[in-house]
Amino acid sequence: MSRNLHLPGNCNPSANPSFEEVLLSRRRLFQGGLAALTLAALPGCAAQGTRPAIGFTPIAPSSEDLLRVPPEYEAKVLYRWGDPVGAAAGMPQFRMDASNSAADQALQAGMHHDGMHYFPLPYGSSSPTHGLLALNHEYIDQGLLFPDGMKTWSAEKVMKAQHAVGVSVVEVSLEKNQWQVVRPSKYARRITARSACRIAGPAAGHSLMRTERDPGGTIVYGTYNGCAHGWTPWGTYLTCEENWHYQFATGAEPNARQRRYRITAKGRGYRWHEHDERFDAGKHPNEPHRFGWVVEIDPYDPDSIPVKRTALGRMAHEGAACSVGADRRLAFYMGDDDPFEYVYKFVPARAYDPADRKANRDLLDEGTLYVARFNADGSGDWLPMIHGQGPLTAANGFRDQAEVVIFAKAAGDLLGATKMDRPEWIVPHPVTREVYCACTNNTSRGSGGNEGPNPANRRANNVFGHIVRWREERNDVAATRFAWDVFVEAGDPANADPNKRGNIRGDIFGSPDGLWIDSVGTLWVQTDISPSLLNRGDYVNMGNAHICAVDPAVGVFRRFLTGPRGCEITGFHTTPDNRTAFVNIQHPGEGTQTGADNPRAVSNWPDYAPDGRPRSATVVIRRKDGGIVGT
Repeated sequence: MSRNLHLPGNCNPSANPSFEEVLLSRRRLFQGGLAALTLAALPGCAAQGTRPAIGFTPIAPSSEDLLRVPPEYEAKVLYRWGDPVGAAAGMPQFRMDASNSAADQALQAGMHHDGMHYFPLPYGSSSPTHGLLALNHEYIDQGLLFPDGMKTWSAEKVMKAQHAVGVSVVEVSLEKNQWQVVRPSKYARRITARSACRIAGPAAGHSLMRTERDPGGTIVYGTYNGCAHGWTPWGTYLTCEENWHYQFATGAEPNARQRRYRITAKGRGYRWHEHDERFDAGKHPNEPHRFGWVVEIDPYDPDSIPVKRTALGRMAHEGAACSVGADRRLAFYMGDDDPFEYVYKFVPARAYDPADRKANRDLLDEGTLYVARFNADGSGDWLPMIHGQGPLTAANGFRDQAEVVIFAKAAGDLLGATKMDRPEWIVPHPVTREVYCACTNNTSRGSGGNEGPNPANRRANNVFGHIVRWREERNDVAATRFAWDVFVEAGDPANADPNKRGNIRGDIFGSPDGLWIDSVGTLWVQTDISPSLLNRGDYVNMGNAHICAVDPAVGVFRRFLTGPRGCEITGFHTTPDNRTAFVNIQHPGEGTQTGADNPRAVSNWPDYAPDGRPRSATVVIRRKDGGIVGT
């Protein structure tokens, strides 16, 4: 998630119930222990069993322009913005003065690395030393991408910007205890904001998806602003389009449905619509409907076309985390990363087939989309988003299922879903089957006429955020009920303000964003601290963005990594043997000093060249003795 793309405020106009009164009731229930009893009544609440203890030496906060890990570990940069993708020779090299052309950028790593997943090679193996990394390039900084920033503007600049976002697939291998990008590689490729993608599912071919360029409504060019990611058991990568709406402009007052998706008259400063007409939503009002989806990519087939899976709904997608049930049924959990937005779940209509990869090819096109309601007594309901059921009818503006998924936010409004504090990454626990959701923050809660605290978001002016967890009833991923609690409220326990105090045991953090649970059950929490919050001192004791590790059964957090100035830590992922971790350092140098609008004034990590530019990068982390990461 790019911090500068999220503004305070509320674009959710629904009058879903305000929960101040039931919050008081819920607090009394928690005091009586009902929440613990509700959770304990479900399967999967026993101890996790034998697992290696979290044993690394925790590190202190840092405000230095460095990437730091515990003394038992080493971290090395693997894949920077501008690095060549696939060929061994003839690829354009990165130029520190940003003079690379649009054609160069199409063959290089994009900007602002985000969600990431490791796929072992060959397919079907569990190799921890040879695989494919698929990773998102979320957005761009024009001041870094172009030598003169946006002082001049052209079609060439728009094309370069569109090539700097999207997805990379790169081949990586461990050779002589060193990870490297394999070049040449038959798998390596870039997917950008100009790449052809197929539209599938209930919205494919619908009248609201048809445009002048695509009268059939089945092909869209580009995916971008992928933030968190997802994966499938059949080895495909899910990039999740989050702040796609910032590239659109209407040229006039947007209509109600455009406003619900934060589309504005002038756009958010990207200016793509000036040289790529499809981003002019005034001229092409259906084009925005073709973004905001989960996009499935096959990293093992470089000739495959990405597919936008519309059955999973259109929103500011923050990931699509897969949980596999005992009966091979699946659930994909998704957050909508804006203040006062919702948590969703998609359950395919049939189980996946582990013996036949092709049989799963279109599994994400048919199933049930749900939105979550967190009740005051610690129970929760998955509300089905099915046309014709409840309020989702033509009389309320939904003519068919395609319109339910295209306008999923409005459907969630009518169903009475719980407004959350920016639900971001979601991850299921591989043993207990608990599901964890990072709610990064919401400084607008309880102010400016916005909804106050509710049972699942208990603090007004929620500066530091929190993590919610739930368990499905009977441990069934397809269940329509769940039990939930607040796993942790971030912030400094010594803070005098109860809305900022938090209840963390161990090393403190704020703004939980990325989450990953490795195969031994360690929860890795990555943070994303807004410069505006740093400037006003709310994070004065926490330093730069960092990673903490915790055993959920113990609940004591340990700080594992601190990043360079102005960065977000994201994409943490481990190999199948848990002996290598990959992590992305996004937007180093984003202004953390008052008045610093040039990232180079804050950071020049990782190259530290005197005339260099800060570059987002993938970093490899290993124990020096080759042991399990986290021990």
